[in-house]
Amino acid sequence: MFLKIGIVLVGLLAVTPIMLFVERRGSALLQNRLGPNRIGPQGLLQAPLDVLKFIFKEDQAPAHVNKFYYSLAPLVVLIPALMTFAVIPFAGNDFIIANLDVGVLYCFSIASLGVYGIIMAGWASNNKFSLLGSLRSSAQMISYELTLGLSIIGLVMIFQSLKLGDIVTAQGETFVSFAGIEVPRWGILLQPVGFVLFLVSSFAETNRLPFDLPEGESELIAGYHLEYGSMRFALFMLSEFVNMTVASALLSTLFLGGWQYWLGFGWLAHQFADGSNAAVAAIVCHGLSFVSKISMFMWFFVWVRWTLPRFRFDQLMNFGWRVLFPIALLNVFVTGILIYLGWF
Repeated sequence: MFLKIGIVLVGLLAVTPIMLFVERRGSALLQNRLGPNRIGPQGLLQAPLDVLKFIFKEDQAPAHVNKFYYSLAPLVVLIPALMTFAVIPFAGNDFIIANLDVGVLYCFSIASLGVYGIIMAGWASNNKFSLLGSLRSSAQMISYELTLGLSIIGLVMIFQSLKLGDIVTAQGETFVSFAGIEVPRWGILLQPVGFVLFLVSSFAETNRLPFDLPEGESELIAGYHLEYGSMRFALFMLSEFVNMTVASALLSTLFLGGWQYWLGFGWLAHQFADGSNAAVAAIVCHGLSFVSKISMFMWFFVWVRWTLPRFRFDQLMNFGWRVLFPIALLNVFVTGILIYLGWF
């Protein structure tokens, strides 16, 4: 148990320096410029040194803030983000911290607690821009959580389980397509509309462009973390990247077969099938498959950030309530009809 917790924590904490590098070099690639390339080969040491800067930078709270809640808010945002990963199998169904029968409900219930930290940060900062950013975030997250939850109802109806391990195992089965080719029963094939809804809502839940209205640099300067600096600001940054990782892990688990093999990892594991290290090779290849799927979605987050412009807030709310929410309800209704007709 402690080994699993250690692996997950180290992996999640390592996400921030890695994603800082990917964000900077990725944006430079998309904008046809160099990006950071001075410190270390290809700028690889820039992000770790930035982390060290945050650690050793003077941590002084402004005089006008409510110091207790001001200091507590970053932890209230970060801890639920870290806890959410506890029910996600990452290298086989035995490699999971807490194998709960209601793993899906646990993910959404714990993830929804992060909004309290954002509201706390905006209020405790005693700054009108911070307060407006936190109010935007609360309205946005509550609105898009409805679509996020409804988007996976169809999968739960099809697989008849709230246990993430069971959902991943069921996706390892195969069904025959119209061309006579056996393909896995991945959620993206069974619920393509649910996948798109979950993906779009994940951008809103993680406050990423084009849904980063709570930060809104052009009108709110920095939003709810305007008054934060040094490690307190770094914790907000860490929580954003952890939330991105959790969202990518859930997308991979629910719609892309989780730790199921892809991209030739099954062939690689098969090469060691007759050796004494077959079990270890299978675990490693399952883990690499899962990490590669997460990495694909993490890069997609970066790609979208530097490609699409920011919505206006009224457009954001209208899109959530008048477009995504009705489509999510319709998807659940149609899925129920197809199950009744025996299509799944």
